[in-house]
Amino acid sequence: MRKIVAGKLHGIHVTEANLDYHGSITLDPDHCEQAGILPMEFVEIWNKNSGARISTYVILGERGSRCCILNGAAARTCQPGDQVIICNSVYVDQAELTALKPRVLTFDKDNRILDRLTYSVERDAGGGYSFCILNETNNVLPVPALVGRS
Repeated sequence: MRKIVAGKLHGIHVTEANLDYHGSITLDPDHCEQAGILPMEFVEIWNKNSGARISTYVILGERGSRCCILNGAAARTCQPGDQVIICNSVYVDQAELTALKPRVLTFDKDNRILDRLTYSVERDAGGGYSFCILNETNNVLPVPALVGRS
């Protein structure tokens, strides 16, 4: 079994850091549902501002609030306004890799969704893997490592 990205909230902004709450990260259910993140699911959180990396579980806040609140010890790793990446994962057999289509949401400064993306891994003719990022209309977007190469 391999641990694979299942969904991401990429570049969401921390709206509050609540040291006195008893732990977790509080997220808008709308964002979670669109990215495939479940309540009580463990997620990785990567702070783009500080580089801090933590793991905690998700609790659902108020629907439509666009909240991203770090609670308890996690509140020490992020400040309101910090951009974070929140990622859940699943364990899959390698043969199931091409069936998984992780959903990735990107955000503006007010935590409104900018893009809804999908990661896709396919087998190529030679038996290797290919990777692409698809937008909402299933158009292939450039992969950063390949941009500008001939």
